[in-house]
Amino acid sequence: MVGWTHGPRVFRRFRASSHRREILAGWLFVAPALVMYVVFVLQPLALTIQYSFLRWNGIGPATWVGLSNYQIILSDPDLRGTIFNALRLVLFFSFGSVGLGLLIASVLQRVSLGRFGSVTRTVLFLPQIIPLVASGIIWGWLLALRGLVNSVLRGVGMGGFTRAWLGDFDWALPAVGVIGVWVMLGFCTLLLQTGMSKIDRSLYEAARLDGAGWFAELRWITIPSLRQEIGVCLTVTIIAALAAFDIVFVTTGGGPGNATAVPGIQIYISAFLSREIGVASALSVMLMVLVVAAVLPIQRLTREAER
Repeated sequence: MVGWTHGPRVFRRFRASSHRREILAGWLFVAPALVMYVVFVLQPLALTIQYSFLRWNGIGPATWVGLSNYQIILSDPDLRGTIFNALRLVLFFSFGSVGLGLLIASVLQRVSLGRFGSVTRTVLFLPQIIPLVASGIIWGWLLALRGLVNSVLRGVGMGGFTRAWLGDFDWALPAVGVIGVWVMLGFCTLLLQTGMSKIDRSLYEAARLDGAGWFAELRWITIPSLRQEIGVCLTVTIIAALAAFDIVFVTTGGGPGNATAVPGIQIYISAFLSREIGVASALSVMLMVLVVAAVLPIQRLTREAER
């Protein structure tokens, strides 16, 4: 009788002790990654926020200035313009890449390419694995005044449209946007095509029996079924557009004038050339807030689609 009374109590203690050991083991496995995350992500983030309230040249004593650095950014047309340039790049990097990716993936899904299908996918994805610096150099040659693009235009009798694309005030930013589309297109296409392969074929067969065309199938079946994949593409490409640095730095350096100046370029100039650590940090914080504000609604819509 005594053993029966103490048996459940001993069992509960054993289970509690085992559960604590499992939790401790889990934390031991997570601890190295957590320490690295705190040291290399959270600590620099906290320091950046702290520096954004200071006037500091990176060497001498720092002075507390409160929100003055943020006011400087919002009142300076050149600094404020970098944010608008980044938003304009989003139209190319995100909507251009996702839109073209949908069309190309839909065509690849409908047309059987046989053994050339894998070659096509490899060629499309190749820009994603080429270093962005190398991509910028290559496109700098292609878009130069005597580059391949202008040579082709002259060859087809459209010489009046030739220009130094990356040196033109009106066309420099769109030209950088086209480079961004070229880089991100393969990633979006392959991800969307993978999602399309999971859609039930019977849905398309039923739509065709009802007389639906290709565009109707894309609008009413394909796109609604790819909300998660489209959400991932938009998230990745929006972050790439807002945080763009490599391509812009190599191709235009932010010029001509400030036509292609983006936050990444301006942060580099302010921090390492002008020695305005506070302004650079404030612009970094504003860029982070902009990225979060752009990505969170997409993530929310994606989670709703999962339900």
